[in-house]
Amino acid sequence: MKRQLRNRVLALAAGSVAFGIISACGGAGGGGLGVADGGIRGTGSSVGPVSGFGSVFVNGVEFFTSDIPNRAVESDDGIRTESDLSEGMIVRVEGEWREDGTGTAEALRYDDTLRGPIDQVAPDPSGAGEFVTVTVMGQEVLVDRQTVVEGTTFASLLGGASLTGHVRVSAWRQAGGSYRAGYIATITPDLSDVELEGSVTEFKADLDQFTIGTITVTYDEDNVVFGPGLTEADLRSAKALEVEGSLSGSVLTATSIDRDDARRFAREESDDIEFTATIDSPYAALGSDERPGEFTMGGVTVRVTSATELDDGLVLSDLGTEDLLVQVEGRFLSDTLVEAEEISLREANAKVKGAIGAIDSATGPFEVGGVRVKMTPLTILEQDDDSAQASVALVSGTQVEVEGVEKSDASGVYIEALKVEVDNEEDDDLADNEFELEGRLQSITEFPGSILVLGVQMSDRGADYDGEDDNTAREAIVSAFDASETVILEVEYSNTAGFTAIEVELEENDND
Repeated sequence: MKRQLRNRVLALAAGSVAFGIISACGGAGGGGLGVADGGIRGTGSSVGPVSGFGSVFVNGVEFFTSDIPNRAVESDDGIRTESDLSEGMIVRVEGEWREDGTGTAEALRYDDTLRGPIDQVAPDPSGAGEFVTVTVMGQEVLVDRQTVVEGTTFASLLGGASLTGHVRVSAWRQAGGSYRAGYIATITPDLSDVELEGSVTEFKADLDQFTIGTITVTYDEDNVVFGPGLTEADLRSAKALEVEGSLSGSVLTATSIDRDDARRFAREESDDIEFTATIDSPYAALGSDERPGEFTMGGVTVRVTSATELDDGLVLSDLGTEDLLVQVEGRFLSDTLVEAEEISLREANAKVKGAIGAIDSATGPFEVGGVRVKMTPLTILEQDDDSAQASVALVSGTQVEVEGVEKSDASGVYIEALKVEVDNEEDDDLADNEFELEGRLQSITEFPGSILVLGVQMSDRGADYDGEDDNTAREAIVSAFDASETVILEVEYSNTAGFTAIEVELEENDND
């Protein structure tokens, strides 16, 4: 994630219902949100990344799939049944969901965004290590710490590891035309079966070809298969398309052409929808008052009314952030307009890394370096070495890296985890009493003194502050905090005779 975007969302904090999951089968499965009313909340489509199995968890709902014959998935990408799905893949569930956090799936649908050879891998040029850009057939794909990575690791990509094979990508198209991956995995190379999506340029009807990025797409108008409702005449005005076929050099010979993945959010028979996507165009009021107003995501216009509930501390100005990942639950008013009932943040804005300490077996939260962590049905639980994940257990002493949303309750600040990654690479482990965190500065005392971040009070006597002069760097942080600015710190610290900061770095608000 760009630092500027992270800074904008780091100030968001709100309470939530605790949901305890310490062991899961490939994800944060295990039950609903424990709401007393089990009535129907929605009937229609739920579109978002898979967060767990034992059923299929999408958008915080546990969808039971036993009513689907053979638990089949509608897909032409080699994903045949529920067992072929992975966490992070963006799927569409047709069915109904209830107030108790459970639902019944009538159909599962999945479609790759990209599938084919890698051009290059470029780590975050700022050196902050927040993301990696993987270019696939000319299309830029942002892989960040929320992305589920299989066949390699995010750390390897960040370290500049080269990938020469093919990948499968499930992603959201961003405002500028690049992609943000929910899932990326290495696969067996097959140039006869690639999939490309992107902006269309240079359409030449007389030559039966058009261009997507660096790839020239050719087709036989008498044999190519067009998606439902799509004709050759539509290609001339199409902004983005999806193409499947065979690749030779920079020429893709299409066997099928369809609209881009925005079709996954399309209205069908039922009007209810819950979907997760990045914001395409920012929120704008429809009149002189702040509400009603509208923004777009996934090509769908979302209307915010006075009745719309903004969760996780969101305010309307946050919806003016392009590429922010959010979840909307609402109802179609037309084929392209959804009236939102509820909007939630799905963007990680805090993290902690280290060994698990105390685990509250009664409610499920656990502690890492003094930071409370809560898991929910939205939490993706995975291992960082791509080993078998039939059962991932979290116990005291397990090394983990947590990405999530900073929130607070009566007990103070905590992280609601969006992703928990178990570290199985012992060479990279921190010592049991060493930790790293990133979060919003809550308080700071005069030097020498202490800082409070993510609910952890720690001494910063002797800490190495980033900058040519430690006192100058710290004074700049104090000044910004006193001016009521949102200050985000990255802290390396230990816990011997109490929590002690070793290195403190201010995350700059820039455009890296």
